[in-house]
Amino acid sequence: MTIPATGPATGEDHLDVAVVRDVAVITLDRPEKLNALTVGMRRRLAVLVREHGTGETVRGIVLTGRGRAFSAGEDLQHAPTTEAEVHDAFESFHDVTRAILQTRVPVVAAVNGLAVGGASEITLCCDARIGTPVTEYFQPENARGLTISNATSLLLRRLVGNHAMRMVLGSPRVPSAEALRIGLLDEVVEADQLVELAVDTVHAWTPEGNTTALHLALLRPLAAEVEAAFEREDHAAHEAWASGLLTAGVAGFWNTRETTA
Repeated sequence: MTIPATGPATGEDHLDVAVVRDVAVITLDRPEKLNALTVGMRRRLAVLVREHGTGETVRGIVLTGRGRAFSAGEDLQHAPTTEAEVHDAFESFHDVTRAILQTRVPVVAAVNGLAVGGASEITLCCDARIGTPVTEYFQPENARGLTISNATSLLLRRLVGNHAMRMVLGSPRVPSAEALRIGLLDEVVEADQLVELAVDTVHAWTPEGNTTALHLALLRPLAAEVEAAFEREDHAAHEAWASGLLTAGVAGFWNTRETTA
């Protein structure tokens, strides 16, 4: 399915919204940077999810990416350089998770390609994750002096159990077949069917006279559990910053990129 655009993404937002069969399709639209996420993009994403998540205008939300990646995660060209910026970076990720978990409509991640770090973590709070044969998950934080966010410390184990330890500490690339096997993805379809199936899923979950909003509240993790996970993750992030590991890890990432360029 080709997603009709409401207009090109502009400024710092790099987000596009289209309504497809009464479903809001929000597209990360920065393909030249593999849809890497800035703080501004994350803040705008949270706003859009809240705007469309009331159940008053659309039946659900689909989150996807433009081009060959869902998202390369945190834009390390704009990595935090102060402790305050570390806090802002984590809070902007956490607020996307809050926004998704507070919606009264289903939120489906249509993971069209590579999903890295914080971006892959955003999909964990969605109500379904659908991928393609080229979908690949990657949690590189452990070797980069970074720490996980988005309540991943709670949500990843909830989805994949003890595979979470391997994914975070070992940082393997997890291809779509493996992601499907361990429960990280719910379905895998061809790329041209991805958004259509995601929209179909929303329709299947919102029949006439539904109590979907009530069931979402029952089946999603409790807000108190999520906030406790955020607090633990914030503490870990500040320890990584204070130790110098975060700064060294980001510098090492760019040194590696320059060496292999």
